[in-house]
Amino acid sequence: MSNIVWHQHSIDQAARGAQKGQNPVLLWFTGLSGSGKSTLAGALERALFEHGFHTYLLDGDNVRHGLCKDLGFSLEDRDENLRRVGEVAKLMVDSGLVVLSAFISPTREERDRVRALFPQGQFIEVHVSTPLSVCESRDPKGLYAKARKGEIANFTGISSPYEVPESAELTIDTSKGDLETQVNGLLAYLKAIEVLNPPRQIAGAGI
Repeated sequence: MSNIVWHQHSIDQAARGAQKGQNPVLLWFTGLSGSGKSTLAGALERALFEHGFHTYLLDGDNVRHGLCKDLGFSLEDRDENLRRVGEVAKLMVDSGLVVLSAFISPTREERDRVRALFPQGQFIEVHVSTPLSVCESRDPKGLYAKARKGEIANFTGISSPYEVPESAELTIDTSKGDLETQVNGLLAYLKAIEVLNPPRQIAGAGI
């Protein structure tokens, strides 16, 4: 590694973000399986997209079809899965995007490791705090039923612990209120911290 040097390009993150009319950040949605992480992140991305902002959503299942398809579900592999996701998210944020990620990410250490990749204010932890009983009643993939039968080892919330964030920027319980209100709350927060700027007017582009 001693012969590898980071190449600093002439176009930086600030310039890429300014071109897109936004300040790039990573929103990290964490919570139990079935808590509504992917639904909430997907609805927020749709709202941002419809308002002309530039985004990308990293989903826990999707990255295992390619980037992390060589990994299993041991504790070591789950750590490596999140390490890779964190590094990819860092590159995407550097490209000027508003990046959303939806991962159980059960330990504070894992989440803090990703947070440490970003400067202050650029990592926004969203704790989807939906109670276990609600998550289990939803059981969209049938995983809780299998975990209760002992068919899945190290299943978060059943046979493996979930460490609740101590200082998440936002906490949302999807069993309370409706999705539209929750998304509007997220948009209001992003506007308040000036992530979302008015889209840039481009001469002659008709927008």
